[in-house]
Amino acid sequence: MTETSYGVVLVTVATLIEGQTIATKLVEGKLAACVNLLPIDSIYLWQGKINRDREYQLIIKTDLNKFERLADKIKTLHSYEVPEIIAIPIVAGSKTYLDWLGTSLQS
Repeated sequence: MTETSYGVVLVTVATLIEGQTIATKLVEGKLAACVNLLPIDSIYLWQGKINRDREYQLIIKTDLNKFERLADKIKTLHSYEVPEIIAIPIVAGSKTYLDWLGTSLQS
């Protein structure tokens, strides 16, 4: 297995348009190779109250060495006061996919 710094970053957003905007900016800026956008139902605690909302989950494939820049970009575009920005390392993947991922993130 080849060691990489690739990972998946999870971000939730309020609307499909907001998700598409963030995804497009990340891919255009070479901060993400690919972003999947899925509708989800979220149940969460916010300011002492349980909330139930339809949100959209961004699944962002990136090089985690770019995490700080990626997170900063998301914060400038995101509507939430405290956006979810969680990184999960990719511990294994197909060589051809990981090669594509690396190539897609090169400037």
